[in-house]
Amino acid sequence: MGDESNMIPRGPKLRIGVLGSAGQLGRCLVRHIEAADDLDLAFAATRDQIDLSDFDQIDPWLEAESSALPDLVVNAAAYTKVDSCETEKELAYRMNALAPAEWARRCLQRNIQFFHVSTDYVFRGDGSRPYREEEPTDPRTVYGSSKRAGEVAVLGTNPSALVVRTSWVFGPGRNFVIAILDQAARRRSGELEGPLKVVDDQYGAPTYAGDLAEALLLLGRIGRSTASYPSGLLHLRNAGEATWFSFARAILDQAGYADIVIDPVPTSAFETAAPRPAYSLLCMDRAVAAGVIMRNWSEALAAYLKSLDVPRNLLSNVFSNGWGAGGEETRGIAGSDGITKTSATRPEAE
Repeated sequence: MGDESNMIPRGPKLRIGVLGSAGQLGRCLVRHIEAADDLDLAFAATRDQIDLSDFDQIDPWLEAESSALPDLVVNAAAYTKVDSCETEKELAYRMNALAPAEWARRCLQRNIQFFHVSTDYVFRGDGSRPYREEEPTDPRTVYGSSKRAGEVAVLGTNPSALVVRTSWVFGPGRNFVIAILDQAARRRSGELEGPLKVVDDQYGAPTYAGDLAEALLLLGRIGRSTASYPSGLLHLRNAGEATWFSFARAILDQAGYADIVIDPVPTSAFETAAPRPAYSLLCMDRAVAAGVIMRNWSEALAAYLKSLDVPRNLLSNVFSNGWGAGGEETRGIAGSDGITKTSATRPEAE
């Protein structure tokens, strides 16, 4: 991480504002903040409540309670439709670069710490060892380019900000785990036949949104206790690595679907407007040195599965009511009907 910013907490509790509070990470942040005795939720803004492309809305949110400004704002919001970004470049850059930079600037003006969530897509994805924060970026997609532009703009505008890169996020709402469980439930019920087909030549690290939220809040607490927040670039993800195929196999085995057959397929089996990184594992050495230790993704997956309050035999009903509308939750999965489902979004920030 870069130089640390000196920001003195305003009250007995660390007040935190969350942008993108309806997404996977945002929901977990809000839950953890509301459950903590030493944290206070300053605001939680969803995409329906605030238009990030409208900069006139920033000040009213930051100054809703003029006597109690936030100590920290976490930006977990972004335009995450990877394939749509290829044709909606202007919108992608406004949402993923211009908006975060403006929020970072307004926070700096008010002595509010700013955490911004980014992605593994900023790297080319053709390496063979975990990417370090300082390594050159070379995004291959408009989405990745817009997120990289956001990193540069945020830190250029507010050097005291912290930009956190993460990968393969799963948590509350629609995600890859739920999609795999849905496909398994439909096969067990006889609605679908044949093996699941999942990509096995993309390498990365699944990251539980609950663990990512805890890590971000830990960094906030460290900043509060030392009056010196971390800044610069930082990678955060669960330990270990996987392919989408091995991730899917673990999901099925842990959730009681070990009998469901799953076949590995190459990325070339899926047609997407934007290419996906073949290797996007992020190095965690800097996070560990900062005191952030994240458990293995397999352990995190077990915790997430345990937290699900929807019985396995009702998953198909849940999806028939709108959960399976498409998006990152279907990334890398091909249905037995021959229709290839591809990712529409990245889940790290919605």
